[in-house]
Amino acid sequence: MLDKILLNTIQKRLSINISSAIPVSGGSINAVYCLQASNKKYLLKLNSRGQFPGMFKCEVEGLSALAKTKAIGIPQMILQDDIDDKSFLLLEWIDTRRPTPKSSATLGEQLAQLHRSTAKSFGFEADNYMGSLPQSNRRHDKWSDFFIEERLMPMVKMAANKQLLNSNDQQAFEQLYKNIPNLFDEEPPSLIHGDLWGGNYLISEDEKPYLIDPAVSYSHREFDIAMSTLFGGFSQEFYTAYHEAFPLAKGWQQRMDLWNLYPLLVHLNLFGAGYLGQVRGCLREYVNQDLRD
Repeated sequence: MLDKILLNTIQKRLSINISSAIPVSGGSINAVYCLQASNKKYLLKLNSRGQFPGMFKCEVEGLSALAKTKAIGIPQMILQDDIDDKSFLLLEWIDTRRPTPKSSATLGEQLAQLHRSTAKSFGFEADNYMGSLPQSNRRHDKWSDFFIEERLMPMVKMAANKQLLNSNDQQAFEQLYKNIPNLFDEEPPSLIHGDLWGGNYLISEDEKPYLIDPAVSYSHREFDIAMSTLFGGFSQEFYTAYHEAFPLAKGWQQRMDLWNLYPLLVHLNLFGAGYLGQVRGCLREYVNQDLRD
């Protein structure tokens, strides 16, 4: 049951009458509702203001950055605020359908267009979140420095403090940091979604792709492509269309596990040792070291 004060606040600020609030699936962080108001529906996201300070503000900043490119669909942002111990975000409701070959190809083409948006350095104007973990976006001139210092190192330190990584694992990461600059060719920064798994895009009823729940930064564009391979949900039409629109550098397939070390470390820290095998499996590809308990 939604808090009446919250509902009344939304109704008053938008001058609408909400007739129903139906819970919908929204992951493990947020409570999510479909609000019906007259002939229009809205998506309402709620979480703890104390537990996840500024999370929805970060989400709005990320969605706004994506929307400014006009490269791909982004749900309209309507209202974001805090009430007592709750934070909320109200978005346009998108009626969805399953992806088709046509919509998957459009998603690939439009992601490629998004990735052509660039900046002078790697990072972003503000820090944000990856899942429920804070994500640093401090600026760097080189992707290798950004990836090591703002992505891998904080997650490795957290996992070590939780005793999820042993001393051998930590030594292997130290070796990896030395190897990374030689594993790829630097590219200009690209604006990326940053958390591009199959649950973070929608296909509307008219087959238009939308991106949701971003963890944006100006990064290496292979990072988005790599994460799209991690948990499934993307068809061959998506990859074919992307490569036709904005071909990746030679050897990109061999770097997918390198970039996926970051989201796997995030999952290791959030959900525990069940992800340790995948972390070590990716790490072994880029360091000459035996990793055992």
